[in-house]
Amino acid sequence: QVRLVESGGGSVQPGGSLRLSCAASGFTFSNYGMSWYRQAPGKERELVATITNIGSSTNYGDSVKGRFTISRDNAKNTVYLQMNSLKPEDTAVYYCRRNGWPTVWGQGTQVTVSS
Repeated sequence: QVRLVESGGGSVQPGGSLRLSCAASGFTFSNYGMSWYRQAPGKERELVATITNIGSSTNYGDSVKGRFTISRDNAKNTVYLQMNSLKPEDTAVYYCRRNGWPTVWGQGTQVTVSS
């Protein structure tokens, strides 16, 4: 069964950091690019970051460039999102996604940035 499970969300003050993890199972992880998306209340889901299957290339949404870093460990079937200098506008549910066909989504993890 193909599955993605996010973890690491929580509440943090502005300027703080969090590291999200997405554990994959049920497929050959190293064959697929992976992405992180987020969705804030009342807003559309937006792309945060993406990484190729072997981690050779990454891309970021404009709002997180320079603050967030996507990485992966193919030996552990896990993709990460290191989030630094967090802002209240980063508050959202964060989802990981397997790219390609068929698309697979995790269940999401809540990140709340508030003082």
